[in-house]
Amino acid sequence: MTLRRNVAATMLAAAAAAVLSAGCTQVEEAVNKGGDTPCSEYTDQDADKKRITVTKYLDEDRDGSPERETVDLAIAAIDLMCGAQANPDTPIREADLSGILVPK
Repeated sequence: MTLRRNVAATMLAAAAAAVLSAGCTQVEEAVNKGGDTPCSEYTDQDADKKRITVTKYLDEDRDGSPERETVDLAIAAIDLMCGAQANPDTPIREADLSGILVPK
């Protein structure tokens, strides 16, 4: 009987962890500033959060979700701009993405 309880408890814990981890991404996307994110916040983000931020920024200005390659190139351009930016309050939307993005 104890083995069944342990298995059930383990399965319940795994299911709860999966739900919580999926919820964190949705919460992050909801509170993320997208293109209004200042370089100071952007540079402190890990790779996953940068991808969420840049994807949200690109979604703000265009119809439909951007392709993965477009997001990768935009991240590189924004990393370059924020690395060279003297003003940490500059929003990431000021990065020069011409040539990377297809116009509307």
